[in-house]
Amino acid sequence: MVSDCFSGTAMKIPGSISEEHAHLHEVLERAIDEQGALGSAAREVMKALAPHFEKEEAFALPPLGMLTLTGEEVKEDLLEVISLTDRLAVEMPRMVEEHAVIVKALDVLSQRAAEAGKMDYVSFAQDLKHHARMEEEVLYPASLLVGAYLRLWRGGGVRLIPRILAGFIPLG
Repeated sequence: MVSDCFSGTAMKIPGSISEEHAHLHEVLERAIDEQGALGSAAREVMKALAPHFEKEEAFALPPLGMLTLTGEEVKEDLLEVISLTDRLAVEMPRMVEEHAVIVKALDVLSQRAAEAGKMDYVSFAQDLKHHARMEEEVLYPASLLVGAYLRLWRGGGVRLIPRILAGFIPLG
């Protein structure tokens, strides 16, 4: 069975994405510590963002860990990767709706930050909006593409996994 030769390691979200999520979370935590309307607005952002990040880190982003140019062997269970991307396909409309809620909360945060003269939080709000757009335009579709490709590869419709999916591993 194809998946047998790939099992043994948990999927990892690419480091650049994990680091960006951690940075966004750290800045938001600082904003939450602010007094008054700014802190309150930051708490509303966190209320919308925390469960959303949990979903992303559970099933939307881990399949992207399959994308590598390092030539390392694929160690993930292909069926698990496909399962995660199937879940993303089902959940994606809701996740995009969650982005809209997050963006509205960020608009309030940006306004409160500007009123308080805290331009770093205005920039943060813009950065997080950009992050959400990038997820919708690039990361989520790339994750779905990984699942579609692996499903095709498992079915024998593709003769090898190209280098971008971890190093030219021929079938058979």
